[in-house]
Amino acid sequence: MNIKKLIFEGEGVTLDFKKTITSCEKIARTMVSFANNKGGKLLIGVADDGTIKGVKSEDEERYMITKAAHFFARPALDPVFEEIYIDDKLVLVVDTPPSDLKPHYALAEDGKWWAYVRVKDKSVLASKIVLEVLKRSANDQGVLIEYSENEKSLLEYLEKNTRITIKECSELLNVGRRRAQRVLVDLILSGLIRINTTEKEEYYTAC
Repeated sequence: MNIKKLIFEGEGVTLDFKKTITSCEKIARTMVSFANNKGGKLLIGVADDGTIKGVKSEDEERYMITKAAHFFARPALDPVFEEIYIDDKLVLVVDTPPSDLKPHYALAEDGKWWAYVRVKDKSVLASKIVLEVLKRSANDQGVLIEYSENEKSLLEYLEKNTRITIKECSELLNVGRRRAQRVLVDLILSGLIRINTTEKEEYYTAC
């Protein structure tokens, strides 16, 4: 593993830097977002700007990460540790693989459990639609083959327009938000449309 190359590429969907672990809640959020997505690596002992600071107490960091993975993530996570020395400084690599038990939730400071997904270099709260897609894809539930008028209307709309939000979908189909959500989830799982999540909004486009 070329850690210097990874650090040079910077934080992203599958990579996060932590100078040190200060909070089980925060680290659980990052690991959960990795597990709910494509997996990812935490580099402990590396500052946000990519400066290699090294780990002062490796045992303490491991303890905090293991505690976060087992008690602050649900279902519990099983991260893989690797120690790498760079310029005589110890960097702890924590690998969280993509999970078959999605969705995972992280325990927040308010005592509630929330699901997160990775968007660029941030761990973002999963929307109801993302949660439903994670649940159904993990359970490998079948997806619809026959399309109703609602599905057809939405696909025709996306042939002419580049994107749609759930609010616009609800208005287009003249149905409630929950029904619009079901239509979107079915089409996402059918591989016909995709979710686009940013920190500010979520919208849907044709595949």
